[in-house]
Formats: sequence, structure tokens, C-alpha cells
Amino acid sequence: MLGYVLRRLLLLIPILFGLSLIVFLFVRALPGGPGIALLGERATAQDLQEIEENLGLDEPLPVQYGRYLKNLATGDLGTSVSTRRPVSEELSRRFPATFELAIAAMIFAIGLGIPLGYIAAKRYQGVLDNASLVMSLIGVSIPVFFLALLLKYVFAVKLGWLPSIGRINILIDLDHPTNFYVLDSILTANWEGLTDSLKHLILPAIALGTIPLAIIARITRAATLDVLSEDYVRTARAKGLDPSIIGRRHVLKNAMLPVVTVIGLQTGLLLTGAILTETVFAWPGLGTLILNAIRFRDYAVLQGGILFFAVLFVLMNLLVDISYAFLNPRIRYR
Repeated sequence: MLGYVLRRLLLLIPILFGLSLIVFLFVRALPGGPGIALLGERATAQDLQEIEENLGLDEPLPVQYGRYLKNLATGDLGTSVSTRRPVSEELSRRFPATFELAIAAMIFAIGLGIPLGYIAAKRYQGVLDNASLVMSLIGVSIPVFFLALLLKYVFAVKLGWLPSIGRINILIDLDHPTNFYVLDSILTANWEGLTDSLKHLILPAIALGTIPLAIIARITRAATLDVLSEDYVRTARAKGLDPSIIGRRHVLKNAMLPVVTVIGLQTGLLLTGAILTETVFAWPGLGTLILNAIRFRDYAVLQGGILFFAVLFVLMNLLVDISYAFLNPRIRYR
């Protein structure tokens, strides 16, 4: 197992190298540049030239890329042209917000998706099964931004039950030792901050988790139907085993492999920044960071952010592969 993990981690090197080249060329192919984004359309040619010289953008692309690789090898992702802070600092400040939102969305999706898919499979072609198929289709079809706006209008504007923007009420004084607001509230015993931060998570988590919920429910249903037709399930029933034991030990456990795969992929996608959801709810995470970087042509943030996303996605896929060995003892990695 250890050798397999090390090989997978070593594969990160060529992946990051190839991705760094693609991203480097892509961001410089965008129309405009940092100078126009910062100074506006009325910027003079001299002003733009000074900015390009200060940022090293007047040099040939191979020279720029070589310098970028040299800095990258030392862990230096560059400096943001809009905030004047290191990109690594920007990522560390924004990642906790995205992480909390992604985990809350996946808790919502997994907590409802797996039971719904399993029950639908157990009642195949029944009313609940058909209803779950229709609801999952609707969940996948509704655009995230539209659902987010709808949730804000109903539960924040009309009913006033939940907040609509931000991570916490600005009037609440909360220390941030980790910048994970829920965790910080628990560590500092700030129960008012914990309640308020959880309230702020509800609407964006539901909006972001609806599509993963629908996908997980569909995959769980399909996987459960496949397992229910296996010989060992029929044998267990013929032996007179309790249906709950059959469902827990024989059906659900064996149906989890494809479900875990989908959960890992969806979690990786959510961790790489939910731009639309974070924009609608003014959530200060990686999604809004990348959006602002595109707007200001902040090359360093775009390059560092995309590479960071790649590392997260590869690590999430690695965790999914490792989990297979625990779900199915017959799987061995060498």
C-alpha cells in the first residue's frame, strides 16, 4: 500500500509540470493584461509599459516560464498584483471557507443521497422509486446559480429565516486561530458564533450539494439494484438471515464502491472552488478568488490557484482508491 501511495504522489510531478505550462500559456493568451485591468482603459502606453517591466512581462515567454519554474521549485507561487500579498497566503486564507462549504454540501448530499438511492432500489419501480428518479433528474437539471437565487429569495428575503451572504454576522466577535469558522467557534467556546456560522452555511450548502445529491442517489440506486441480483444475496435470504443484516453487510457494503468513487470526484470538484455559489452568496472562498483573478488578469493567482486545485483533485482521487481496500478486502495495492 505504501509503495502504491508513493508512486501516485510521484506522478504529481509530471502532472504539475505539464499543467503549469498549459496554464502559463493560457493565462497570457487572455485578452488584456494586468496593466489594463488595474489602470483601466484610459491607461497610457507608458503606464502599461512600466507595469509590465515591474512584473517581468516584457521578457520573452521562455524566460518568464523558466523564472516561474524556478520560483515554483522553491514553493514560491508569486505575488498577487491586486492585493500585493503572496499567492500562498491568499490560498491559505480562502481555502478554509471553501473547505467548510464543500464539506457541508457533501454532508447534505451523502446524508440524503445514499438513503434515498438505497430505499428507491429496495422499492424498485414503486412510487418512491419513480419519485426519486424524477427528483434526481430535476436536481441535476436546475442550474446552481438559479437554485441559489431561489433559496435566497424564499428563505432569506421572504421568510427571513436564514442569512443570505457571508460566513458570519459582522457584529459577532470571533477569534480565528484556524480561519475555519465552525472549528474556531468550538475551540473558543463561542456558541453564538457557532450557531451563526452554521446558519450561514445552510443555504449555500444546499445550493451546492443539490447536484451531488442527485448523482449520488442515482448511482446508489443503480449499484444497489446490481447487488440485489447477486447469488450471495439470494443465498443469504434463503438461509433466513435478518433483512437488516442482509442490507447492511451484503448489499449496502458491496454497493458502496461506485458510490465512493462518485463521492470522491464530487468532493474534489467542490473543493476546487464553487464559483457560482460563492459569488451568489458572497462567500469568500477559492471560487471568488479565481473569479477576481480572471477579472484583474492576476496571472500569479490564476497559475497558483489552478495548480493548487490539481493537487487537491489528485489527492482526493488517491484517498478514494485507498478506501477501496477497506471496503473490499479482495482489493490489494502493490
